[in-house]
Amino acid sequence: MNWEVTKAKQKFSDLINAVAEETQLIYDQNQLVAVVVEAEVFQEFLAWRKQQKKPSVADALKELRQIMEEENYTLEIPPR
Repeated sequence: MNWEVTKAKQKFSDLINAVAEETQLIYDQNQLVAVVVEAEVFQEFLAWRKQQKKPSVADALKELRQIMEEENYTLEIPPR
């Protein structure tokens, strides 16, 4: 169901109850500004997003430093 912001504010409990039936879309001046979904759907989205996130080089180096520290390993840098 689609809601205008003012109507969604006025009927907030109805909005929350309607989420059990389907995702609720909230518009402000015909522009989508918010979506209300069931908590379970949101948790699934968060898990999916976490799975899709690829580690950056900085994350990989941070993990490497942590492993080296745990293993008490020092990287020997050869002379140039």
